[in-house]
Amino acid sequence: MSSLKIGIIGFGPFAQFLVKPIIKQGHSIRATSRSDYTDLCTHLGISFFRDMNAFLESDNDVIMLCTSILSLSQVIRSLPLHCLKQPTLFVDVLSVKEHPRDLMLQVLPHDSDVLCTHPMFGPESGKDGWKDLSFMYDKVRITNEAICSSFLQIFATEGCKMIEMTCEEHDRLSARSQFLTHTIGRVLAEMEIEPTPIDTKGFQKLVQLV
Repeated sequence: MSSLKIGIIGFGPFAQFLVKPIIKQGHSIRATSRSDYTDLCTHLGISFFRDMNAFLESDNDVIMLCTSILSLSQVIRSLPLHCLKQPTLFVDVLSVKEHPRDLMLQVLPHDSDVLCTHPMFGPESGKDGWKDLSFMYDKVRITNEAICSSFLQIFATEGCKMIEMTCEEHDRLSARSQFLTHTIGRVLAEMEIEPTPIDTKGFQKLVQLV
C-alpha cells in the first residue's frame, strides 16, 4: 500500500480518533480546523494549518471532511478550491450519506474524485481496535483507482468489515436502525434506570444499552 498525503478538515474528537491508526500505517497527515489544534497536532506529528489556502495548496492526495453535518455546506462552499494544485480525492465520514454526496458533486471541481464513507463505529466502540467493525463506502466518482484503493486499504488493514453500498441504501437502512437505537436509548436514559440486585438478563441488556 502506497503512503498517502491526507488532509483533514475539522479536527474534532472523531477526526482525532480516526487519525491515530492512519499515522501508525505511515501516512502523512495535515489538518485544519475552526479551533486551534496546533499543540495537539505537534504532539501527534501532524502539520496544522490555520490558513485554508495554504492547506489546500499542500498537495494532498486525499482530503477528509470531518465536519459536523450542520456545518458541512458552509465549509464546502467556502473552500478556496482554486488553490488545489491537483485533482484530489474528497472523502466524507458523516453519518448520513446523500446530503454530503450531493454537496460534493455540486460544489467540488469535476476532476476531483468523491468517496462517501461511514465508519460505523466511534471512540467508544472502536477504542480497542477496529477489527470486525463495519466501514461503509460508496465510490461516487472515482477516476484514480489507486488513490481510492490505498485509502480504503487503511480501514481494511485495521480489520474493518468493508461494505460497499449506495448512499441511498445506507440512509434508508440507517434511518431505521439508528433512529430506533437512539430513541430507545434516550428514553431509557430519561428514566434513569439503575442496576438492582435482582436484575434479569433482559434488564441488564437495557442498562448496557444506555
